[in-house]
Amino acid sequence: MTDSISSVLSQIRAYQNQLGQATRVAGDMPRSDAIQGLAGGVQAPGQAGAVTGASFSETLRGALQGVSEAQAKAGALQRAFELGEPGADLARVMVASQQSQVAFRATVEVRNRLVQAYQDVMNMPL
Repeated sequence: MTDSISSVLSQIRAYQNQLGQATRVAGDMPRSDAIQGLAGGVQAPGQAGAVTGASFSETLRGALQGVSEAQAKAGALQRAFELGEPGADLARVMVASQQSQVAFRATVEVRNRLVQAYQDVMNMPL
C-alpha cells in the first residue's frame, strides 16, 4: 500500500521536474503538438503552501480536454486522408493517431492509479 502511494508521488514529482525544465527551455509557449491543459497550476515540490495556479480539478479537466482534442484531431486527419485531401499524408495521420493513443493510455493509467490510491486509503484501519 505504502509502496504504491510512494510510487505515484515519485512519478508526479518526476513529471513536475520535467514540466519545469520544459517550461524553462521553451518559455511559456507550449509546443504545437503538445497536449494542452497540463501546464497550468503545477508547483515545484518546495512550494506546497503557495496557491498560485489552477486547482486539481481544473488541471484534470484541462488534461482530459487535451486528450479529447488530440483524439478529435487524429480522427479528422484520418477522415481527410481517406477522402484524399492533399494536406493529409499518411505520416501525419499515423503520428497524430499515436499521440492520441499514448495520451489516452496515460489518462487511463492515471485513473487506475487514483482509484488504487483511493482504495488503499479506504482500506486503512482506523
